[in-house]
Amino acid sequence: MPPGDERLEPLDLLQWPAMAVTILAAWLVASRSRRKRTAGFWCFLLSNALWIAWAWHDRAYALLVLQLFLVATNVRGVMRNDPDAAIAAERSR
Repeated sequence: MPPGDERLEPLDLLQWPAMAVTILAAWLVASRSRRKRTAGFWCFLLSNALWIAWAWHDRAYALLVLQLFLVATNVRGVMRNDPDAAIAAERSR
């Protein structure tokens, strides 16, 4: 493709909602409310999925690996802030 004639693919646009959800998640996680913090960690998990999809498409493998590790920290955040999720996790062990 000649320079300046780059075509935007639909998955290229995925980075924008991923960024917006990440910002919303950070805002919620900073809350004093346990409910809002839990919602924030769920938003982070959604943003992880969006970033993983974008990173895979764009072959940004370092970002993809980072997001996989962040999934683990966000699952931990959900478990520590949502008593129902913690109880369900204990029962499944």
